[in-house]
Amino acid sequence: MIDTASTTTAAPERGAAVPRATLLIGVLVVSAFVMILNETILSVALRDLTVDLGVSTTTVQWLTSGFLLTMAVVIPTTGFLLERFTPRQVFLASLTLFSLGTLISGLAPGFGVLLVGRVVQACGTAVMLPLLMTSVMRLVPPQRRGATMGTITIVIAVAPAIGPTIGGAVLSSLGWRWMFWVVLPLAVAALVIGAVWLRLDSHPRSVPLDLVSVVLSAIGFGGVLYGLSASGESSGGEHALPPWLPIAVGVLALAVFVWRQTRLQREDRALLDLRPFTHRSFVVALVLTALLFMCLLGAGAILLPLYLQTVLHTSTFVSGLAVLPGGLVLGVLGRPVGALFDRFGARPLVIPGALAMAMSMLLFTTLGADSPLAAVIGIHVLLMAGFGLMMTPLMTDSLGVLPDHLHSHGSAILSTLQQVAGAFGTAVFVTVATLGNTDPTGSPDAAGLRTAFLVATGIGVLALIASLFVRGKSTSDPARTSEHHGIH
Repeated sequence: MIDTASTTTAAPERGAAVPRATLLIGVLVVSAFVMILNETILSVALRDLTVDLGVSTTTVQWLTSGFLLTMAVVIPTTGFLLERFTPRQVFLASLTLFSLGTLISGLAPGFGVLLVGRVVQACGTAVMLPLLMTSVMRLVPPQRRGATMGTITIVIAVAPAIGPTIGGAVLSSLGWRWMFWVVLPLAVAALVIGAVWLRLDSHPRSVPLDLVSVVLSAIGFGGVLYGLSASGESSGGEHALPPWLPIAVGVLALAVFVWRQTRLQREDRALLDLRPFTHRSFVVALVLTALLFMCLLGAGAILLPLYLQTVLHTSTFVSGLAVLPGGLVLGVLGRPVGALFDRFGARPLVIPGALAMAMSMLLFTTLGADSPLAAVIGIHVLLMAGFGLMMTPLMTDSLGVLPDHLHSHGSAILSTLQQVAGAFGTAVFVTVATLGNTDPTGSPDAAGLRTAFLVATGIGVLALIASLFVRGKSTSDPARTSEHHGIH
């Protein structure tokens, strides 16, 4: 795992240690930003891709939910990867996979190859997230974690939020393939910079990889998400399997996966150690994070562009530009909210944030074909402000309550759930929008999207209720500060 001892042992080196840690985290943050941007960059192109590739809306959304699902399947293995290989090796493998996937996507002749490219991209992105969060928890002292995690919020939340803006700008003047040709040189540049600058002391050890757990994880998450996506097309086409069957198989596989991890973790051989779930604050933050990402990626990044293009009939460029103010608000709030968390704790921030999220989803249900664009932008800004108040406190609080030896597994659980929740939200909202529409062509219309936003409102209310269980600052650093062995 990542060893910070060499950067913290001698007092004279303290001044050099902090800049070194900052540089290392900076390289990881910039790389992750480029990679996570691809989660939603295609969201504004869904309508164009259905025509160009000759597939349905519920099929083309797999370019987003498939990306998220792949990450959810790969991320649980990162605990093994971070112990077996050095951070430098993990970083280089991650960027190489992402660059290869970007190249495949840009050259894709049809939907199948494009989906393969997205899956390869996701394999690289999945490894980067836990590496980034684990590095922060090990290199940054508790009293500064909120501000640092605020920067990571810009990566994890703002990159997907502004993805539609960048995608819309590229799509309006160039073809969808250029979304990948623009990203490819950035990915290659990040790979070169990381290869030159990334030097992090570590002591990799030979640990066993439980292949049975990997298979169970893939079947579990894959079955559930495939079934949800297929259910959206059930009214308009035939399937080799009824949607409920892969969902049932997936749930069963996940149950066996959990049982196996609880047995293997007794010998420290679990693919994904589940002991973080014994910490109450971690569980509460995890539930809230799941609800948040369902709305962030499912409603904010997928439903809203569909509403702008299919109901308001805006161009891809305008629909992408409309979500830019909200993305900027989310980015601006990252560091200040992190600093406020360091001072006051999570509760005073998370509750107002959950209220703003629920209110914005309710306001989205009032939109129709005659709604002004300014109203849409205003509601989206409110939504992003709510996300901004919640994201940094939840990520920092969830990992901060864990002992050092569970940080990598806690970050893997958190990252996995983020992607599963995002894919789940995308599949559910698109399904509801498709089934609830009145358009004979099957394309989501105002009625279907209003129904989907109503479901999102219910999720927002659940998040508001869950936020009341977030504890104040007293549960944070004091009990854990003495156990921290990072930079002091």
